[in-house]
Amino acid sequence: MAATDEREAAFYAIVDSDGRIEPRDDMPEAYRKTLIRQIAQHAHSEIIGMQPEGNWISRAPSLRRKAILLAKVQDEAGHGLYLYAAAETLGVSRDQLLELLHTKRQKYSSIFNYPTLTWADVGAIGWLVDGAAITNQVPLTRCSYGPYARAMVRICKEESFHQRQGFESLLTLTRGSAAQKAMAQDALDRWWYPSLAMFGPPDTGEQAAPGGHTEQSMRWGIKRFSNDELRQRFVDMTVPQSEVLGLTIPDPGLRWNEERGHYDFTAPDYDELFRVIKGDGPCNEQRLRHRVDAQNDGAWVREAAGAYAAKQQARRREAAA
Repeated sequence: MAATDEREAAFYAIVDSDGRIEPRDDMPEAYRKTLIRQIAQHAHSEIIGMQPEGNWISRAPSLRRKAILLAKVQDEAGHGLYLYAAAETLGVSRDQLLELLHTKRQKYSSIFNYPTLTWADVGAIGWLVDGAAITNQVPLTRCSYGPYARAMVRICKEESFHQRQGFESLLTLTRGSAAQKAMAQDALDRWWYPSLAMFGPPDTGEQAAPGGHTEQSMRWGIKRFSNDELRQRFVDMTVPQSEVLGLTIPDPGLRWNEERGHYDFTAPDYDELFRVIKGDGPCNEQRLRHRVDAQNDGAWVREAAGAYAAKQQARRREAAA
């Protein structure tokens, strides 16, 4: 018992000094499991998130836009790989994580269960969804778990590029024809509240959802700010950008509060958020089916690569004998 207490004290000494927990350090089992859940959900979101935008690669309006979108989708795949690698340092395999995703025992971000109906949706995802992701993820570069924090440094740099690209794409539309500006406004109308919901349910004050992870994750240094703080930061950042675009955020309750020094805004529909999380979103079944099909269709490639690696290893052993 004394040894356990000493290990826990050593763990909290690192966390409280804003240090980093590394894979070989002692850590509470609950801390490890929380990290696996969070990092896996993040990784799953990156690879599922390729689908809504990948749907528009063949229909991009120009070669330049197609090249930009291809590069972005490729980045998202890379982010998934970084994050699966970070999760593997906690003693879980990538195959295990994918099996949990495919059997609906692990989740991904609810935002990717909405359809991309027009080209403007690609810009809205870059501006709003990636903007929300950056707001969420920059604090994770200071996460107490070293491999996760280091992976987030590169991911955040690339997400910043994605956000600027989305904004620039919408800016081009809003400076185009009336129909193009209307298409951009329509995309904002549909993506605004799902983007606000990306930060999760309220976790402070009277509206705080019961059974949340925020308090414990903040004690462990995994999470630095509450869902509500991050959501407010996102709104405060995004409203001035919408004015530059000449678009109207679809919230009649949106107004600057001089006393608070922040914008007041209407909260998203959290009942809808929980419905989508539970599988009742517009594209839940489609997204997961596509992911499982892609995994199955690529099995021969993985098997061939494994056989080739084994053959090369055998040849090296023979040469060394």
